[in-house]
Amino acid sequence: MSETYRPRRRWGRRLFISFVVLLILVAAALAVGDRVAASYAERRISDRVAQEVAEQKATSEKPDVTIEGFPFLTQVARGVYHEIKIELADFTGPAVEGRTIRIKLLDIRANDVTAPLDTLRSGSGKVTAGTVTGTGLIDYAQLTELIGQPGVTLAEKDGKLVASAPVTALGQTVDVSGNAELTVKGDVVQVRFSDVKAAGLPDNALVRGLINSYVQKLAFQLTVPPLPLDLQVKKVEPQADGLEITAAASNVDLSSAGL
Repeated sequence: MSETYRPRRRWGRRLFISFVVLLILVAAALAVGDRVAASYAERRISDRVAQEVAEQKATSEKPDVTIEGFPFLTQVARGVYHEIKIELADFTGPAVEGRTIRIKLLDIRANDVTAPLDTLRSGSGKVTAGTVTGTGLIDYAQLTELIGQPGVTLAEKDGKLVASAPVTALGQTVDVSGNAELTVKGDVVQVRFSDVKAAGLPDNALVRGLINSYVQKLAFQLTVPPLPLDLQVKKVEPQADGLEITAAASNVDLSSAGL
């Protein structure tokens, strides 16, 4: 009896192994197909975002787009995408008053994107993102150019923007330093310095007047260039290398971005 069951065991084992191999091949094929479809959609979005950047008379490297989440085709079927990541390297806005502002990397995230399958098939209807956020850094070198005063240095200290510069008063050259107040009004960031200190100078009305006069020259306005996807500046924070701009928008129509 044992001789008759051995072939059956071997046959059953071979069938099981073949079934597992088949499942692996099917899963691999689906994964490859899913990635191909996602790559196509990412390239399409990248092309549309690049077109929007050009229409704003801005420039950047080719947008790097990633549709987060797996599998992609399941998101297509549901018509809901968790997050779409768009990175624009070397984003430079159009000239404002003869100056251009460069953001080394503009990182955009579109979340809770709704794109019904019927809309994608027909090409009509809206594709919307519940929220879109963007962050980018404007380095201190560009900001010191806006100030236009020789010897000024900007840095972050304890979460605040600090300026320091050499000032000559009463025949002495001393370093003055002060903290900045940052105010966002639309696409304009106003920078005003206060609490200025000058070590080594007497504290009298004449010296305070000289220092206050110089401090007024340090004030400047930074106009943030138009950003893609209706992003509006919400917050500005000093970092080690520059000012970090945080922008946001809600209920954004992404149809023009290629979805």
